Amino acid sequence: MTQKPEKINTNTRYSLWFVVVVAVFITSLISANIISVKLIGVLGLVLPAGVIIFPVSYITGDVLTEVYGYSEARKVIWLGFLSNLLAVMAIWLVQIIPPVSFWDGQTAYERILGYAPRLLTASFLAYLVGEFFNAYVMAKMKIATKGRWLWTRTIASTLVGQGVDSLVFIILAFAGTIPTRALVFAIITQWLVKSAYEAAATPVTYKVVGFLKRHEGLDVYDHDTHFNPLLIRR
Repeated sequence: MTQKPEKINTNTRYSLWFVVVVAVFITSLISANIISVKLIGVLGLVLPAGVIIFPVSYITGDVLTEVYGYSEARKVIWLGFLSNLLAVMAIWLVQIIPPVSFWDGQTAYERILGYAPRLLTASFLAYLVGEFFNAYVMAKMKIATKGRWLWTRTIASTLVGQGVDSLVFIILAFAGTIPTRALVFAIITQWLVKSAYEAAATPVTYKVVGFLKRHEGLDVYDHDTHFNPLLIRR
């Protein structure tokens, strides 16, 4: 007796444009973590260099939620977390492997790419909390505004997401090591700079969202979505 061949499920295939957005999201996230070791001066403010690219992850996060819905954004947020974890583990593993005798870059490698456990923990937790708040506010406001006024959703979700991200990271990373006044100043500064970055990018966000909605034929509203960040499959 011959068995019937199993049907192949093609419902979970993703478009090229979705993959591109995900790639930009993850690349901006990992790049920001690597370059943040350098401090730069912007308009008299001292900021980690990651501020140049990290807000792009929030912009692409907004695009994912607006076009594909919270459920897909949730999967990408966790994918970004695991990708970043893999990158950090690779960097750490290479750091502890003894170099060959003629290579003199070990100290420089550890100085630039070495992660302090406290900073690493703060970064990972701040990322998860901030991104999920961002996606949640974006999805809920889309329903409340009936899909109108995209700019209100992108800016409001960023103010919340980046605010929580900055609050969690600065407190976990530096509480007890710098004065409280400096701590508060650092939180507010990073929050405002990152939020202003996304506000300035609003015209670009509009164009990308419009392009994707037309080409994908999608405009998801999360009416029946479960917003638990741990429910990856729904």
